[in-house]
Amino acid sequence: MIQTLLARPAFLRWLGLFGAVCCAADAFLYGAAPYIRRNVNVWTVLREPAGPLILLLWIAGLTALCVAWWHGRRLLGRGLLTPRWIMVTAALWSAPLLVVPPLASRDMYANACQGALVHAGLNPYLVGVSAQPCPWLDSVSVVWRDTPTPYGPVFLVLAGLAAAFGSQVAALVSFRVLAVLGVVVIAACLPVLARRVGAPVDRALWLVLCCPLVPVHLIGGGHNDALTVAFMVAGFAVLAAPRPGWAALAAGGALLGLAVSIKITIGVVLPFAALLAVGGLRATGWSALLRRGGVVLGTALAVLVAGSFASGLGLGWLTALSGAGESVNWSSPPTAVGLAAEAAGRWFGAELTVVPAVRAVALVLLAGTLLVVLWRFRDRDPLVGAGLALLAVIFFAPITQPWYLIWPLALFAVGTARARWLAGTIVVAMTTVLPEGTGVFRPLGVPLSFAMIVLIGWVLHRSVAWLRGRELVAA
Repeated sequence: MIQTLLARPAFLRWLGLFGAVCCAADAFLYGAAPYIRRNVNVWTVLREPAGPLILLLWIAGLTALCVAWWHGRRLLGRGLLTPRWIMVTAALWSAPLLVVPPLASRDMYANACQGALVHAGLNPYLVGVSAQPCPWLDSVSVVWRDTPTPYGPVFLVLAGLAAAFGSQVAALVSFRVLAVLGVVVIAACLPVLARRVGAPVDRALWLVLCCPLVPVHLIGGGHNDALTVAFMVAGFAVLAAPRPGWAALAAGGALLGLAVSIKITIGVVLPFAALLAVGGLRATGWSALLRRGGVVLGTALAVLVAGSFASGLGLGWLTALSGAGESVNWSSPPTAVGLAAEAAGRWFGAELTVVPAVRAVALVLLAGTLLVVLWRFRDRDPLVGAGLALLAVIFFAPITQPWYLIWPLALFAVGTARARWLAGTIVVAMTTVLPEGTGVFRPLGVPLSFAMIVLIGWVLHRSVAWLRGRELVAA
Protein backbone atom coordinates (compact mmCIF):
# COMPACT_ATOMS: atom_id res chain seq x y z
CA MET A 1 0.00 0.00 0.00
CA ILE A 2 2.72 2.48 1.02
CA GLN A 3 4.87 1.60 -1.99
CA THR A 4 1.89 2.16 -4.25
CA LEU A 5 1.30 5.60 -2.78
CA LEU A 6 4.98 6.53 -3.06
CA ALA A 7 4.85 5.70 -6.76
CA ARG A 8 2.13 8.31 -7.34
CA PRO A 9 3.37 11.81 -8.20
CA ALA A 10 0.34 13.50 -6.64
CA PHE A 11 0.95 11.78 -3.32
CA LEU A 12 4.61 12.84 -3.32
CA ARG A 13 3.62 16.43 -4.07
CA TRP A 14 1.21 16.64 -1.13
CA LEU A 15 3.53 14.69 1.16
CA GLY A 16 6.26 17.25 0.55
CA LEU A 17 3.83 20.13 1.07
CA PHE A 18 2.79 18.58 4.39
CA GLY A 19 6.45 18.45 5.38
CA ALA A 20 7.01 22.08 4.40
CA VAL A 21 3.97 23.19 6.44
CA CYS A 22 5.30 21.30 9.48
CA CYS A 23 8.69 23.00 9.15
CA ALA A 24 7.03 26.39 8.70
CA ALA A 25 5.00 25.87 11.87
CA ASP A 26 8.20 25.02 13.72
CA ALA A 27 9.80 28.24 12.50
CA PHE A 28 7.16 30.14 14.48
CA LEU A 29 7.33 27.81 17.47
CA TYR A 30 11.11 27.47 17.80
CA GLY A 31 12.90 29.07 14.87
CA ALA A 32 15.96 31.29 15.15
CA ALA A 33 14.58 34.06 17.39
CA PRO A 34 16.04 37.61 17.40
CA TYR A 35 17.63 36.79 20.76
CA ILE A 36 20.09 34.06 21.73
CA ARG A 37 18.77 30.93 23.41
CA ARG A 38 21.38 29.45 25.70
CA ASN A 39 22.49 25.81 25.85
CA VAL A 40 20.03 24.55 23.25
CA ASN A 41 19.89 20.81 22.65
CA VAL A 42 17.25 18.15 22.19
CA TRP A 43 16.69 17.81 25.93
CA THR A 44 16.26 21.54 26.55
CA VAL A 45 13.83 21.71 23.65
CA LEU A 46 11.78 18.90 25.20
CA ARG A 47 11.56 20.92 28.42
CA GLU A 48 9.91 23.79 26.55
CA PRO A 49 6.12 24.10 27.06
CA ALA A 50 5.58 22.96 23.46
CA GLY A 51 8.77 20.90 23.33
CA PRO A 52 7.32 17.53 22.23
CA LEU A 53 5.24 19.28 19.54
CA ILE A 54 8.32 21.18 18.30
CA LEU A 55 10.34 18.01 17.83
CA LEU A 56 7.39 16.08 16.41
CA LEU A 57 6.75 18.74 13.76
CA TRP A 58 10.45 18.96 12.90
CA ILE A 59 10.89 15.22 12.55
CA ALA A 60 7.64 14.84 10.61
CA GLY A 61 8.44 17.79 8.34
CA LEU A 62 11.97 16.72 7.45
CA THR A 63 10.94 13.09 7.03
CA ALA A 64 8.07 13.98 4.68
CA LEU A 65 10.25 16.25 2.53
CA CYS A 66 13.12 13.76 2.35
CA VAL A 67 10.89 10.76 1.62
CA ALA A 68 9.03 12.65 -1.12
CA TRP A 69 12.27 13.84 -2.73
CA TRP A 70 14.00 10.46 -2.48
CA HIS A 71 11.12 8.47 -3.97
CA GLY A 72 10.51 11.10 -6.62
CA ARG A 73 13.98 10.29 -7.97
CA ARG A 74 12.70 6.80 -8.79
CA LEU A 75 9.98 8.21 -11.04
CA LEU A 76 12.35 10.23 -13.20
CA GLY A 77 12.68 9.24 -16.84
CA ARG A 78 9.19 7.74 -17.05
CA GLY A 79 7.40 10.86 -18.26
CA LEU A 80 5.48 11.11 -14.97
CA LEU A 81 7.28 14.19 -13.66
CA THR A 82 7.27 16.88 -16.32
CA PRO A 83 9.39 20.03 -15.89
CA ARG A 84 6.27 22.14 -15.39
CA TRP A 85 4.89 19.72 -12.78
CA ILE A 86 8.22 19.75 -10.94
CA MET A 87 8.39 23.54 -10.88
CA VAL A 88 4.85 23.81 -9.50
CA THR A 89 5.70 21.19 -6.87
CA ALA A 90 8.87 23.02 -5.88
CA ALA A 91 6.91 26.27 -5.58
CA LEU A 92 4.33 24.58 -3.35
CA TRP A 93 7.03 23.16 -1.10
CA SER A 94 8.76 26.53 -0.78
CA ALA A 95 5.63 28.67 -0.34
CA PRO A 96 5.04 27.91 3.38
CA LEU A 97 8.63 28.98 4.17
CA LEU A 98 8.37 32.40 2.51
CA VAL A 99 6.93 34.29 5.47
CA VAL A 100 8.41 32.53 8.48
CA PRO A 101 11.11 33.68 10.92
CA PRO A 102 14.66 32.56 10.14
CA LEU A 103 14.77 28.77 10.23
CA ALA A 104 17.57 26.34 11.13
CA SER A 105 20.25 29.05 11.11
CA ARG A 106 21.10 32.46 12.57
CA ASP A 107 23.02 33.55 9.47
CA MET A 108 20.47 36.17 8.42
CA TYR A 109 21.00 38.02 11.70
CA ALA A 110 24.78 38.00 11.19
CA ASN A 111 24.33 39.12 7.58
CA ALA A 112 22.15 42.03 8.70
CA CYS A 113 24.86 43.21 11.10
CA GLN A 114 27.54 42.81 8.45
CA GLY A 115 25.37 44.96 6.20
CA ALA A 116 25.08 47.52 8.99
CA LEU A 117 28.89 47.68 9.11
CA VAL A 118 29.05 48.33 5.37
CA HIS A 119 26.31 50.96 5.58
CA ALA A 120 28.23 52.70 8.38
CA GLY A 121 31.36 52.82 6.24
CA LEU A 122 33.30 50.09 8.08
CA ASN A 123 34.99 47.12 6.46
CA PRO A 124 33.65 43.68 7.55
CA TYR A 125 36.88 42.12 6.28
CA LEU A 126 38.80 43.98 8.98
CA VAL A 127 36.43 44.05 11.95
CA GLY A 128 33.63 41.92 13.38
CA VAL A 129 30.04 43.07 13.74
CA SER A 130 30.63 44.13 17.36
CA ALA A 131 32.89 46.99 16.18
CA GLN A 132 30.09 49.39 15.28
CA PRO A 133 28.30 48.08 17.33
CA CYS A 134 25.51 46.70 15.17
CA PRO A 135 22.09 47.78 16.53
CA TRP A 136 20.99 44.15 16.36
CA LEU A 137 24.12 42.66 17.90
CA ASP A 138 22.17 40.61 20.45
CA SER A 139 20.77 38.53 17.58
CA VAL A 140 24.19 37.38 16.39
CA SER A 141 25.86 34.26 17.74
CA VAL A 142 28.73 35.09 20.09
CA VAL A 143 31.11 33.05 17.91
CA TRP A 144 30.69 35.43 14.96
CA ARG A 145 30.57 38.82 16.72
CA ASP A 146 34.29 39.54 16.48
CA THR A 147 35.00 37.52 13.33
CA PRO A 148 35.58 39.13 9.91
CA THR A 149 33.10 38.03 7.26
CA PRO A 150 34.13 35.41 4.67
CA TYR A 151 31.60 36.57 2.05
CA GLY A 152 32.35 38.21 -1.26
CA PRO A 153 32.12 41.96 -1.93
CA VAL A 154 28.96 41.87 -4.03
CA PHE A 155 27.01 40.16 -1.29
CA LEU A 156 28.29 42.63 1.29
CA VAL A 157 27.09 45.51 -0.87
CA LEU A 158 23.66 43.85 -1.07
CA ALA A 159 23.73 43.32 2.70
CA GLY A 160 24.56 47.01 3.14
CA LEU A 161 21.56 47.98 1.03
CA ALA A 162 19.36 45.66 3.13
CA ALA A 163 20.63 47.22 6.35
CA ALA A 164 20.10 50.72 4.96
CA PHE A 165 16.38 50.33 5.65
CA GLY A 166 17.27 50.76 9.32
CA SER A 167 15.05 47.89 10.36
CA GLN A 168 16.12 44.37 11.25
CA VAL A 169 12.84 42.99 9.92
CA ALA A 170 13.33 44.80 6.61
CA ALA A 171 16.87 43.43 6.36
CA LEU A 172 15.66 39.88 7.00
CA VAL A 173 12.93 40.28 4.39
CA SER A 174 15.56 41.51 1.93
CA PHE A 175 17.69 38.40 2.43
CA ARG A 176 14.65 36.20 2.01
CA VAL A 177 13.78 38.00 -1.24
CA LEU A 178 17.35 37.56 -2.51
CA ALA A 179 17.16 33.84 -1.72
CA VAL A 180 13.85 33.50 -3.58
CA LEU A 181 15.25 35.37 -6.59
CA GLY A 182 18.23 33.02 -6.55
CA VAL A 183 15.99 29.95 -6.62
CA VAL A 184 13.92 31.48 -9.44
CA VAL A 185 17.07 32.07 -11.50
CA ILE A 186 18.18 28.49 -10.85
CA ALA A 187 14.77 27.28 -12.05
CA ALA A 188 15.16 29.34 -15.23
CA CYS A 189 18.77 28.49 -16.06
CA LEU A 190 19.05 24.86 -14.98
CA PRO A 191 16.87 23.52 -17.85
CA VAL A 192 19.00 25.51 -20.33
CA LEU A 193 22.19 24.02 -18.95
CA ALA A 194 20.69 20.52 -18.89
CA ARG A 195 19.58 20.69 -22.53
CA ARG A 196 22.92 22.03 -23.71
CA VAL A 197 24.90 19.25 -22.06
CA GLY A 198 22.38 16.54 -22.93
CA ALA A 199 21.13 15.88 -19.39
CA PRO A 200 17.47 15.06 -18.62
CA VAL A 201 15.69 18.27 -17.66
CA ASP A 202 13.26 16.55 -15.32
CA ARG A 203 16.11 14.94 -13.39
CA ALA A 204 17.99 18.22 -13.01
CA LEU A 205 14.94 20.15 -11.83
CA TRP A 206 13.75 17.49 -9.41
CA LEU A 207 17.14 16.90 -7.81
CA VAL A 208 17.80 20.59 -7.24
CA LEU A 209 14.52 22.49 -6.89
CA CYS A 210 12.72 19.82 -4.87
CA CYS A 211 15.72 18.99 -2.71
CA PRO A 212 14.75 19.59 0.96
CA LEU A 213 17.74 21.92 1.24
CA VAL A 214 15.91 24.47 -0.92
CA PRO A 215 12.71 25.09 1.08
CA VAL A 216 14.18 24.53 4.54
CA HIS A 217 17.62 26.13 4.26
CA LEU A 218 17.83 28.32 1.16
CA ILE A 219 14.34 29.81 1.58
CA GLY A 220 13.70 29.27 5.30
CA GLY A 221 17.28 30.13 6.27
CA GLY A 222 17.62 32.93 3.70
CA HIS A 223 21.14 31.85 2.77
CA ASN A 224 23.17 33.57 0.08
CA ASP A 225 24.00 30.13 -1.34
CA ALA A 226 20.85 30.45 -3.47
CA LEU A 227 22.26 33.54 -5.13
CA THR A 228 25.77 32.17 -5.68
CA VAL A 229 24.43 28.90 -7.14
CA ALA A 230 22.11 30.91 -9.40
CA PHE A 231 25.04 32.85 -10.89
CA MET A 232 27.10 29.66 -11.14
CA VAL A 233 24.40 27.75 -13.02
CA ALA A 234 23.74 30.75 -15.27
CA GLY A 235 27.44 31.06 -16.08
CA PHE A 236 27.79 27.38 -16.94
CA ALA A 237 24.61 27.56 -19.04
CA VAL A 238 26.10 30.34 -21.16
CA LEU A 239 29.42 28.53 -21.58
CA ALA A 240 27.69 25.26 -22.52
CA ALA A 241 26.20 26.81 -25.68
CA PRO A 242 27.35 25.18 -28.95
CA ARG A 243 30.61 26.91 -29.98
CA PRO A 244 30.21 29.99 -27.78
CA GLY A 245 31.70 33.16 -29.24
CA TRP A 246 34.00 35.56 -27.46
CA ALA A 247 31.08 37.58 -26.10
CA ALA A 248 29.48 34.44 -24.68
CA LEU A 249 32.78 33.41 -23.09
CA ALA A 250 33.08 36.80 -21.45
CA ALA A 251 29.44 36.75 -20.32
CA GLY A 252 29.79 33.27 -18.83
CA GLY A 253 32.97 34.30 -17.05
CA ALA A 254 31.29 37.46 -15.72
CA LEU A 255 28.40 35.45 -14.29
CA LEU A 256 30.82 33.07 -12.61
CA GLY A 257 32.71 36.07 -11.30
CA LEU A 258 29.50 37.28 -9.68
CA ALA A 259 29.02 33.83 -8.15
CA VAL A 260 32.48 34.05 -6.61
CA SER A 261 31.75 37.62 -5.51
CA ILE A 262 28.91 36.25 -3.41
CA LYS A 263 30.77 33.25 -1.96
CA ILE A 264 34.50 33.13 -2.55
CA THR A 265 34.81 29.34 -2.22
CA ILE A 266 32.83 28.87 -5.44
CA GLY A 267 35.97 30.02 -7.24
CA VAL A 268 37.26 26.43 -7.42
CA VAL A 269 34.89 25.83 -10.36
CA LEU A 270 36.60 28.39 -12.60
CA PRO A 271 39.22 26.05 -14.14
CA PHE A 272 36.46 23.57 -15.00
CA ALA A 273 34.47 26.38 -16.59
CA ALA A 274 37.48 27.04 -18.81
CA LEU A 275 37.54 23.37 -19.81
CA LEU A 276 33.82 23.47 -20.58
CA ALA A 277 34.37 26.51 -22.79
CA VAL A 278 36.82 24.61 -25.02
CA GLY A 279 35.23 21.17 -24.90
CA GLY A 280 38.14 19.39 -23.22
CA LEU A 281 41.91 19.69 -23.40
CA ARG A 282 42.59 16.74 -25.71
CA ALA A 283 40.16 17.93 -28.39
CA THR A 284 41.45 21.49 -28.61
CA GLY A 285 44.93 21.60 -27.14
CA TRP A 286 46.64 24.06 -24.85
CA SER A 287 46.47 26.94 -27.30
CA ALA A 288 42.66 27.02 -27.39
CA LEU A 289 42.49 26.51 -23.63
CA LEU A 290 44.77 29.46 -23.02
CA ARG A 291 42.86 31.69 -25.43
CA ARG A 292 39.23 30.75 -24.84
CA GLY A 293 39.59 29.50 -21.29
CA GLY A 294 41.70 32.54 -20.52
CA VAL A 295 38.79 34.78 -21.48
CA VAL A 296 36.54 32.95 -19.02
CA LEU A 297 39.03 33.03 -16.18
CA GLY A 298 40.16 36.58 -16.91
CA THR A 299 36.63 37.96 -17.02
CA ALA A 300 35.62 36.14 -13.84
CA LEU A 301 38.64 37.44 -11.93
CA ALA A 302 38.14 40.92 -13.38
CA VAL A 303 34.56 41.00 -12.08
CA LEU A 304 35.71 39.83 -8.65
CA VAL A 305 38.52 42.36 -8.41
CA ALA A 306 36.38 45.19 -9.82
CA GLY A 307 33.63 44.40 -7.33
CA SER A 308 36.16 44.32 -4.51
CA PHE A 309 37.48 47.80 -5.21
CA ALA A 310 34.20 49.35 -6.43
CA SER A 311 32.61 48.34 -3.13
CA GLY A 312 35.39 50.08 -1.23
CA LEU A 313 36.14 46.86 0.67
CA GLY A 314 39.27 45.87 -1.20
CA LEU A 315 40.73 42.36 -1.25
CA GLY A 316 40.21 41.67 2.43
CA TRP A 317 38.39 38.45 1.59
CA LEU A 318 41.81 36.90 0.88
CA THR A 319 42.51 36.74 4.61
CA ALA A 320 39.00 36.95 6.07
CA LEU A 321 38.27 33.35 5.02
CA SER A 322 40.44 32.23 7.95
CA GLY A 323 37.76 33.53 10.33
CA ALA A 324 35.73 30.38 9.75
CA GLY A 325 38.08 28.72 12.22
CA GLU A 326 36.29 30.38 15.13
CA SER A 327 33.65 27.64 15.02
CA VAL A 328 34.77 24.19 16.18
CA ASN A 329 32.35 21.43 15.25
CA TRP A 330 32.66 17.70 14.58
CA SER A 331 30.77 18.00 11.25
CA SER A 332 33.95 19.29 9.59
CA PRO A 333 36.22 16.27 8.90
CA PRO A 334 39.51 18.10 9.67
CA THR A 335 38.03 19.57 12.83
CA ALA A 336 36.71 16.14 13.82
CA VAL A 337 40.20 14.66 13.50
CA GLY A 338 41.57 17.40 15.72
CA LEU A 339 38.82 16.98 18.31
CA ALA A 340 39.34 13.20 18.37
CA ALA A 341 43.09 13.64 18.85
CA GLU A 342 42.54 16.10 21.68
CA ALA A 343 40.06 13.75 23.35
CA ALA A 344 42.47 10.83 23.05
CA GLY A 345 45.19 12.99 24.58
CA ARG A 346 43.02 13.78 27.59
CA TRP A 347 42.52 10.06 28.18
CA PHE A 348 46.28 9.83 28.79
CA GLY A 349 46.55 13.06 30.75
CA ALA A 350 47.84 15.23 27.88
CA GLU A 351 46.24 18.58 27.08
CA LEU A 352 46.63 18.91 23.33
CA THR A 353 45.56 21.74 21.00
CA VAL A 354 45.78 20.27 17.52
CA VAL A 355 42.64 21.47 15.72
CA PRO A 356 44.39 24.49 14.10
CA ALA A 357 47.28 22.29 12.92
CA VAL A 358 44.98 19.65 11.44
CA ARG A 359 42.99 22.34 9.67
CA ALA A 360 46.20 23.75 8.18
CA VAL A 361 47.18 20.32 6.90
CA ALA A 362 43.67 19.91 5.46
CA LEU A 363 44.10 23.08 3.39
CA VAL A 364 47.30 21.67 1.90
CA LEU A 365 45.51 18.41 1.13
CA LEU A 366 42.67 20.41 -0.43
CA ALA A 367 45.06 22.14 -2.82
CA GLY A 368 46.50 18.79 -3.87
CA THR A 369 43.06 17.24 -4.26
CA LEU A 370 41.87 20.09 -6.47
CA LEU A 371 44.88 19.64 -8.75
CA VAL A 372 44.26 15.90 -9.01
CA VAL A 373 40.57 16.39 -9.82
CA LEU A 374 41.38 19.06 -12.39
CA TRP A 375 43.93 16.84 -14.13
CA ARG A 376 41.64 13.82 -13.98
CA PHE A 377 38.79 15.75 -15.63
CA ARG A 378 40.80 17.58 -18.26
CA ASP A 379 39.07 15.42 -20.89
CA ARG A 380 35.98 14.31 -18.98
CA ASP A 381 32.74 15.95 -17.92
CA PRO A 382 33.86 19.30 -16.47
CA LEU A 383 30.57 19.71 -14.59
CA VAL A 384 31.26 16.54 -12.60
CA GLY A 385 34.81 17.73 -12.04
CA ALA A 386 33.54 21.07 -10.75
CA GLY A 387 31.07 19.27 -8.50
CA LEU A 388 33.86 17.10 -7.06
CA ALA A 389 35.98 20.20 -6.50
CA LEU A 390 33.16 21.77 -4.51
CA LEU A 391 32.75 18.56 -2.52
CA ALA A 392 36.46 18.67 -1.74
CA VAL A 393 36.10 22.23 -0.46
CA ILE A 394 33.25 21.14 1.82
CA PHE A 395 35.16 18.06 2.99
CA PHE A 396 38.41 19.85 3.84
CA ALA A 397 36.88 23.09 5.13
CA PRO A 398 37.26 24.05 8.81
CA ILE A 399 33.49 24.46 9.04
CA THR A 400 30.69 22.77 7.11
CA GLN A 401 26.95 23.34 6.96
CA PRO A 402 24.18 21.18 5.43
CA TRP A 403 23.16 23.79 2.86
CA TYR A 404 26.66 23.82 1.34
CA LEU A 405 25.73 20.55 -0.36
CA ILE A 406 23.50 22.47 -2.77
CA TRP A 407 26.70 23.65 -4.54
CA PRO A 408 27.82 20.27 -5.88
CA LEU A 409 24.24 19.00 -6.22
CA ALA A 410 23.45 21.68 -8.81
CA LEU A 411 26.31 20.39 -10.98
CA PHE A 412 25.90 16.67 -10.38
CA ALA A 413 22.24 17.07 -11.39
CA VAL A 414 23.33 17.90 -14.94
CA GLY A 415 26.55 15.86 -15.02
CA THR A 416 27.22 12.38 -16.31
CA ALA A 417 27.91 10.88 -12.87
CA ARG A 418 24.88 9.64 -10.95
CA ALA A 419 26.03 9.81 -7.35
CA ARG A 420 23.34 8.33 -5.13
CA TRP A 421 25.62 8.82 -2.14
CA LEU A 422 25.30 12.59 -2.51
CA ALA A 423 21.51 12.37 -2.18
CA GLY A 424 21.96 10.11 0.83
CA THR A 425 24.42 12.56 2.38
CA ILE A 426 21.90 15.36 1.96
CA VAL A 427 19.18 13.35 3.69
CA VAL A 428 21.51 12.66 6.62
CA ALA A 429 22.62 16.29 6.76
CA MET A 430 19.00 17.44 7.02
CA THR A 431 18.75 15.67 10.39
CA THR A 432 21.71 17.42 11.98
CA VAL A 433 20.19 20.84 12.73
CA LEU A 434 17.36 21.89 15.06
CA PRO A 435 14.81 24.48 13.88
CA GLU A 436 16.53 27.00 16.14
CA GLY A 437 19.78 26.49 14.21
CA THR A 438 21.76 24.54 16.80
CA GLY A 439 23.35 21.23 15.87
CA VAL A 440 21.24 18.28 16.99
CA PHE A 441 24.25 16.19 18.00
CA ARG A 442 26.40 18.95 19.49
CA PRO A 443 26.57 17.26 22.97
CA LEU A 444 27.97 14.14 21.24
CA GLY A 445 30.85 15.96 19.57
CA VAL A 446 33.63 13.67 20.78
CA PRO A 447 32.11 10.27 19.85
CA LEU A 448 30.90 11.68 16.54
CA SER A 449 34.40 12.98 15.85
CA PHE A 450 35.65 9.40 16.04
CA ALA A 451 32.77 8.31 13.80
CA MET A 452 33.82 10.99 11.32
CA ILE A 453 37.27 9.40 11.16
CA VAL A 454 35.60 6.21 9.95
CA LEU A 455 33.88 8.25 7.23
CA ILE A 456 37.23 9.76 6.27
CA GLY A 457 38.60 6.25 5.89
CA TRP A 458 35.72 5.31 3.58
CA VAL A 459 36.25 8.43 1.47
CA LEU A 460 39.97 7.65 1.23
CA HIS A 461 39.19 4.10 0.12
CA ARG A 462 36.77 5.29 -2.57
CA SER A 463 39.21 7.96 -3.72
CA VAL A 464 42.00 5.42 -4.18
CA ALA A 465 39.63 3.16 -6.16
CA TRP A 466 38.65 6.13 -8.31
CA LEU A 467 42.27 7.05 -8.98
CA ARG A 468 42.88 3.48 -10.14
CA GLY A 469 40.38 3.98 -12.91
CA ARG A 470 37.01 2.97 -11.46
CA GLU A 471 34.20 5.39 -12.29
CA LEU A 472 31.98 7.16 -9.83
CA VAL A 473 29.07 5.07 -8.62
CA ALA A 474 26.10 5.55 -10.92
CA ALA A 475 22.61 5.79 -9.46
